[in-house]
Amino acid sequence: MAVQAVARRRLAALAVALAGCAPPLLLAAPSTFGPVIGSALLCRSHLDNAYFHSWLTTAFGPSYKHEGGAYWFKAEGSLWGAQVTDIIVSDDTTDLVFVGAVAETTPDKLEQSIRSASGVRHLAADKSAFPVRRSVPGSSIVYFNDKSKIYCARYKPLHPTRQPPAR
Repeated sequence: MAVQAVARRRLAALAVALAGCAPPLLLAAPSTFGPVIGSALLCRSHLDNAYFHSWLTTAFGPSYKHEGGAYWFKAEGSLWGAQVTDIIVSDDTTDLVFVGAVAETTPDKLEQSIRSASGVRHLAADKSAFPVRRSVPGSSIVYFNDKSKIYCARYKPLHPTRQPPAR
């Protein structure tokens, strides 16, 4: 059954790629969506952009756009009771590795949903009208137009071939 689901997703992704300017196809999230992506968004797991890019490609097909140092994947799923429409994962053009998601709710409501479901609190960083909300583990919730974007970002260590010479 799992092989058939992957085959259907790949076929759907191929159809979207061949359609050229057709809108991205929304694919239902796999059962591991919450544990894999939810944990990463809350900074509860190791961030490896190659792993997440591969996982997202397998689950949802190829990314529908590549901009802002990230690959964007269309996804239809729910995290902490909030509807998620897009997942982003960093490329290798910046010194950050990150995973993010766009949720169809306000940051206040998303924070409440996360706190109720997982116990993780995101506190407002300031008293502005649109404050960034941060958790102790390091995830952030920000306004994204009339929606929310939640992400976890970490600095990437230098690859061994890029280490500065020893003195």
